[in-house]
Amino acid sequence: MSEGMFRTVSRLRSGYDPDEVDEFFDHARSVYEAGAPGALTGRDVRAVAFEMVRGGYVTSAVDAALDRLEAAFVARSRAEFLAERGQQAWMELLADQARTLYGRLTRPDGERFAPPEGRRQGYDRDDVDDLCDRLIAYFDRGVPLTAQEVRAATFARAKGRAAYAEAPVDAFFARAVDVLLGAE
Repeated sequence: MSEGMFRTVSRLRSGYDPDEVDEFFDHARSVYEAGAPGALTGRDVRAVAFEMVRGGYVTSAVDAALDRLEAAFVARSRAEFLAERGQQAWMELLADQARTLYGRLTRPDGERFAPPEGRRQGYDRDDVDDLCDRLIAYFDRGVPLTAQEVRAATFARAKGRAAYAEAPVDAFFARAVDVLLGAE
């Protein structure tokens, strides 16, 4: 990555702060090239957030680059794990993580996650349950599903009992992305 690799939006629109983006990608590149294990992980890349500024970088381009960077760090972590513990241990780790996820998926629709507190808004249960059903199809029948599809999922908003609280849903699908990336 090099400074200015992303296009900027017009001065009338907002995009990611170029200084923050360039600094993060420069840091990520130096960590990746140095090969310092654990210094930056795929989860760290996924969690990064940039300020929005007028005339900033096009968000979709930066987000796509972050997805590729996350996949690169996950692949490197997988390679390090395989070198240290072997393929069998990796498969056992993925299977254990998948079983943990599957336990939540097998709950009845509408009961997989807690509702938001009070009458606050959250994610629409039907939308979340639809993505959960796709994960079940992936685990049970091997129906193709990629980490990118899970990352790109959007949920309508709902209130009260018609919704799931956002934080547990986000955490669950972040773990699902980890498993999917590990299997890809």
